Amino acid sequence: MKIKLTVVLLSFIVLFSSCASIVSKSNYPISINSSPSEAKITITDKHGMEVYSGNTPATVKLKAGSGFFAKAQYQVKFTKNGYDPKTVPVQFKLDGWYFGNILLGGIIGMLIVDPATGAMYKLDTEFLNETLAISTANLIKDELKVLDINEIPSDWSNHLVLIEK
Repeated sequence: MKIKLTVVLLSFIVLFSSCASIVSKSNYPISINSSPSEAKITITDKHGMEVYSGNTPATVKLKAGSGFFAKAQYQVKFTKNGYDPKTVPVQFKLDGWYFGNILLGGIIGMLIVDPATGAMYKLDTEFLNETLAISTANLIKDELKVLDINEIPSDWSNHLVLIEK
């Protein structure tokens, strides 16, 4: 009797469990850093919804799934005064443990549990370390000034040309 109960329980666990959900996870931490540090970061999902806002360095947990059989995609935007803004994608890829369902998790794990929890995907990049470029918009040396005829230096007067009155 005990052997039959043990076999039934083990069969139930194997058939109704999901491999990636057991071995992997649905949320992954990502470390984000920048040079220079203290850059403002904004993370948005694939629908444009903001999921995080803060400064570097930061560690943020991101969901791997974005719906049934849909992997998550994020954009990390770096901004800092005096530097050009920079946007970097964060991607998830198929987790190899998902295919463990063929042997251990069964059809329930492969078609329902792992796709619903997002555990069938894993983070492609665990670290973002971005270098921001100094903005050239603030470095413009040439400028246009409009001067009154009475404000120009005297040595310029030889170069003036009358266009029309």
